[in-house]
Amino acid sequence: MATSKGNTLQALWATSPLAGLNAAYLEQLYEEYLQHPDNVPVAWRDYFAALPQVNGQEAEISHDDIRSQFRTMGMHRRATGSAPAGQGVEHIHKQVRVLQLINAYRFRGHQRARLDPLGLHEVFSIPELDLDYHELSEVDFDTPFETGSLAVGKDKTTLREIVDILNATYCGSIGAEYMHLTSTAEKRWIQDQLEKTRGKPSFTAETKKKIYTHLNMAEGLERYLHSRYVGQKRFSLEGGDSLIPMLKALIERAGKRGVEEMAISMAHRGRLNVLVNIMGKTPADLFKEFEGNATNSSGTGDVKYHMGFSSDILTEHGPVHLALAFNPSHLEIVAPVVEGSVRARQDRRKDKTGTKVVPVVIHGDAAFAGQGVVMETFNMSQSRGYSTKGTVHIIINNQIGFTTSNQEDARSTLYSSDVAKMVGAPILHVNADDPQAVVFVTKLAMDYRSTFFKDIVIDMVCYRRHGHSEADEPMATQPIMYKKIRQHPTPRELFAKHLIAHAVLDEAEVKEISDHYRGLLEAGDSVVTELMVANKSQHAYSSDWSDYVGREYLPDVKTAVSADLIQRMSASLEIRPEGFELHPNVQKIIDNRIKMAAGELPVDWGFAETMAYATLLHDGFPVRLSGQDSGRGTFFHRHAVLHNQIDGEAYVPLRNLFEGQPNFLVINSVLSEEAVLAFEYGYATTDPHTLTIWEAQFGDFANGAQVVIDQFISAGEQKWSRMCGLVMLLPHGLEGQGPEHSSARLERYLQLCGQHNMQVCMPTTASQIFHLLRRQMLMECRRPLIVMSPKSLLRHPAASSPFEELVEGEFRTLIPDQSENSPEAIDRIILCSGKVYYDLHDKRQRDQHTDTAIIRIEQLYPFPVELFKQQLEKYPNIKKYVWCQEEPMNQGAWFSSQHHIRKIIGKKTHLEYAGRPFNAAPAVGSAKLHLQ
Repeated sequence: MATSKGNTLQALWATSPLAGLNAAYLEQLYEEYLQHPDNVPVAWRDYFAALPQVNGQEAEISHDDIRSQFRTMGMHRRATGSAPAGQGVEHIHKQVRVLQLINAYRFRGHQRARLDPLGLHEVFSIPELDLDYHELSEVDFDTPFETGSLAVGKDKTTLREIVDILNATYCGSIGAEYMHLTSTAEKRWIQDQLEKTRGKPSFTAETKKKIYTHLNMAEGLERYLHSRYVGQKRFSLEGGDSLIPMLKALIERAGKRGVEEMAISMAHRGRLNVLVNIMGKTPADLFKEFEGNATNSSGTGDVKYHMGFSSDILTEHGPVHLALAFNPSHLEIVAPVVEGSVRARQDRRKDKTGTKVVPVVIHGDAAFAGQGVVMETFNMSQSRGYSTKGTVHIIINNQIGFTTSNQEDARSTLYSSDVAKMVGAPILHVNADDPQAVVFVTKLAMDYRSTFFKDIVIDMVCYRRHGHSEADEPMATQPIMYKKIRQHPTPRELFAKHLIAHAVLDEAEVKEISDHYRGLLEAGDSVVTELMVANKSQHAYSSDWSDYVGREYLPDVKTAVSADLIQRMSASLEIRPEGFELHPNVQKIIDNRIKMAAGELPVDWGFAETMAYATLLHDGFPVRLSGQDSGRGTFFHRHAVLHNQIDGEAYVPLRNLFEGQPNFLVINSVLSEEAVLAFEYGYATTDPHTLTIWEAQFGDFANGAQVVIDQFISAGEQKWSRMCGLVMLLPHGLEGQGPEHSSARLERYLQLCGQHNMQVCMPTTASQIFHLLRRQMLMECRRPLIVMSPKSLLRHPAASSPFEELVEGEFRTLIPDQSENSPEAIDRIILCSGKVYYDLHDKRQRDQHTDTAIIRIEQLYPFPVELFKQQLEKYPNIKKYVWCQEEPMNQGAWFSSQHHIRKIIGKKTHLEYAGRPFNAAPAVGSAKLHLQ
């Protein structure tokens, strides 16, 4: 130390009595320096500035450690009048440096950890982890220092032991990132879990044998498939074999923590291995799929590495139900689907704390960093409408993306897991060739989730022994990596060698375990010994879909309700907390609804929709409605959530209709379409008894969620026999608001229609939306419902309905001509859907056309063929058929629906088109041009 600095410090210590009472002052002084250094005396500022830095910032030292140190020194000074022996200025300075060294390891030790099984990546040079950076050296190794919060088990030990503990804990097979957490309690908890074991768990010989057995299962299945089905795609787990002991440990630990259900999502890498070795799918069934002999009782099916499965596993602490979600090749999109499924399971159990149902999401490294839906899903993790109380994330980190992408091509971050820091999730990197470390961090992760109910990430760093698929040749693009891989022993071989060296197993036992597993595969029965035989009594909380299995779409459903019920529900909605003051505009809407319930005003869209929810709640159906601005409604029509103008408090009348009612939840969603829609799909596929609705703020916003629509909503039942009653409300209509706020892309949904897979409707009156929503829950089947919701019609007087239509009507898939013109005088029929009807109606009135009938198709799919035929029979003198739409010719319903009409009117009859011509954009950008 320079003489001047030494003199300065001596002066500081001489003029700063180290009484315990001054600890608070010293802490406050340091905090003030961090925030406003100019406010701190120069001498202290110089000292604080000389402290080592981590990542360019002052290393965070536990204030408890600092207070403890000064308290000890102060007590000694009061007793003796001098500093403790050996605690002169130099020693005190080094003591501070030791505490900083400890924290430097906690911050950056992961960058020196031995995480890569292949050893291809250089270990980082981290100056902050070197002794000389902290003005320490090997000369100080045998000097005892206070250990602060380091979990050593004693208050003081030598620098040598401190460094050994830090290296073992933070620079071995585990690299822990947790110092970015904002919760001190969480940081302390993780520190204690890691440091007290030194990063080297002490497992019993029995546990080690079990881990080896699970590794053998992972490798044994892949080798068996490789030899039996040469060249066939299976997206093997080889290189990431430790995933199997990891999942085994996770399930067992979950059972210990009282978990009863786990919903799991993963992409195709290693999926077949998980299906057989974790879920209990029989090898015989898998072999049939490889041989093309598997039978699909319904639907068109999917490839074997996209299939889901469910089973019950018996842990030492009770059964755990596992559900592995079906998934498409769009990798990360299945994660929010599983989160939605978990939320539905938790709601069904009334598991508000998330202790009984846990989501587990398995990712690939390139996809985790590269796909935005990962960020969207993390953003939902702690939000009120989408939280599942913490997810265990597992990254199978192959260190290579898809086919040929290197890490420098796959991301811009140090780790693929860095996006998880956005929600303060701890990240545990672990070397997959150390299965004991893998099992240790897995148990830690499950315990963390069950303690703090937050997301946590395990980044299992491994490799991919084959190419992207088994038919791929990776040496062509990754020669160095794959030369190393082909020389590298498998995780099973490495662990076997370790156990033999430590006399846990011998060669004969290793062979016996391998032969036994191969025999199980040959027999074709399940290889999972913990698998429980299916028993319905075990599924007390499972959802019953039996009422909907094998049911066909039948549109004729009695949806009318009594006038008394509507009036009672309306009266309940009028009740609000005392002193609750509404905005004048909202108050006017509520006042009008009172008149509507009394039959004094026609029913508008907002009232009809609200009554649909209220009466469904009365019938015993919960309602879940989410979307951006869904509480109020984008177009100021819904007002399901009322806001007190005095104190801002919110009140939801539909949650307070009657005692013991089903739940009504309306959510102003996070600003996401893809993850939120996927979440709601997952919810709807898990709970057939809840009316689950996703509402787009504008219909074309669903563009950002197209993969959910294409891969799940439209095709899920055919691919995976997964029924779903999800409703999508998509505001649609060309009203001079430009191309981005006009079209819900009706044509896309109609193009996806087939095999009665979903319903596409364009209701044009208030009573129609009332009956349509009620029909969705009262139908015998569960199919997605796509609603092209109006915008201007929400308040259009002509779109209102008489009160009687709620109590006497039904949803009409086709609305006949409403004029009083003689059918014999009609020689032209105009067919249309949506609000263009009102333009046509007004034009006919103005021009006094008595020869034209206008028929509204309210349900475009399934097309109302029989009703249309019946309508045509009324008109004997038709000469012209016209399809009219407001969308451009290449959009809307024209191309997707004309074949239905032509089939009915006959090939000899011409069907004309009336509407806008072909356009690249859905609508024009100026109001003036729109009117033209």
